[in-house]
Amino acid sequence: MEIRGVWLTTTDSTVLNSRDNIVEAMEFLAETGFNVVFPVVWNKAATQYPSQVMQKTFGVEISSLCIGRDPLAEVIEAAHSVGLKVIPWFEYGFASSYNLNGGMLLAKKPEWTARDIQGNLLKKNGFEWLNALDPNVQAFMSNLILEVVNNYDIDGIQGDDRLPAFPCEGGYDAVTQQRYYSAFGKNPPSNPKDTQWLNWRADILTQFWASLYHQIKAVNPNLIISISPNIHDWAYKEYLQDTPTWLQQNIVDIINPQIYRRDINSYKTIVDTTTQQFKGALQRMAPGILTKLGSYIISPDLLIKKIDYNRSSGINGEVLFFYEGLRANNNQLAKLLKKHFYNKSATFPTISDLTKPKYNTNITWWQKIQELFK
Repeated sequence: MEIRGVWLTTTDSTVLNSRDNIVEAMEFLAETGFNVVFPVVWNKAATQYPSQVMQKTFGVEISSLCIGRDPLAEVIEAAHSVGLKVIPWFEYGFASSYNLNGGMLLAKKPEWTARDIQGNLLKKNGFEWLNALDPNVQAFMSNLILEVVNNYDIDGIQGDDRLPAFPCEGGYDAVTQQRYYSAFGKNPPSNPKDTQWLNWRADILTQFWASLYHQIKAVNPNLIISISPNIHDWAYKEYLQDTPTWLQQNIVDIINPQIYRRDINSYKTIVDTTTQQFKGALQRMAPGILTKLGSYIISPDLLIKKIDYNRSSGINGEVLFFYEGLRANNNQLAKLLKKHFYNKSATFPTISDLTKPKYNTNITWWQKIQELFK
């Protein structure tokens, strides 16, 4: 049993541009030994499937690149026909736009604008944000995800470093400030990383995800709920992503932390730290590995070292960002995986597999005893 996944993007990739491209890609991935794909279905203020939630809320049914098609349905049909699981990926999450001053979403719903302490539109690393703490924004996101859950034969859904997430610099809109005042009898602190302020906002996101998790499970308890957050606790301090609490509350089935380091020592250090968070639930973790970004392509040697380290750490799986990295240099990385790690087929885990206690086989008996008495 392993998680062998890959993200399918609309950026720097043409996989989702046509049914033929999708069919060819799914056959290629199955032949290489993968068992799950994460196709993007929500980015740049649009969906990659016909959405009545988007039509009703914003008057835009589908991405302008997909009119007349349903790429998600095409992926599901092609993937399932060759034995691949499909877990749609809501890439943009609560982000409204990238360097577009809020884009179409906030132009039509200005009341959903996230604010920094100066009262300006919240922007971080180029992304502008919806107010993820607003119940109306949360309801919209829940409805978008539940629409896919109810209408498609999928195997799960996935959030990421923007879902559930919110830049720590946000929350200074009037409504959120009033909620904080009602709870504590004081205004939010000017320091965005104040401990109480961080915790209060992170808890709101956790409560949102817990509610959504249970709504999804009510539709189909066998669906895999995945999140690909940034690494803890940087992600907590910068984006209010509280991974340890999600694990403690059992509101995520698989976590794919984005361990996108470009050298093996940094990668090992973060894997070591991250596995400690999972303790008896290592089967829930399959790190995200960066194979391509812009002109960067991971070396075959580095990919081998990372996957080797995953296995030696008791981690059975990884998700690669992204598909085109496999096809570069005459399919070099795909050939490598098929020869070394994916030469035998592996079953994708079920919900029952993921909920069984499982401890890191590499920790000593003395460490296990110490864990019991903590």
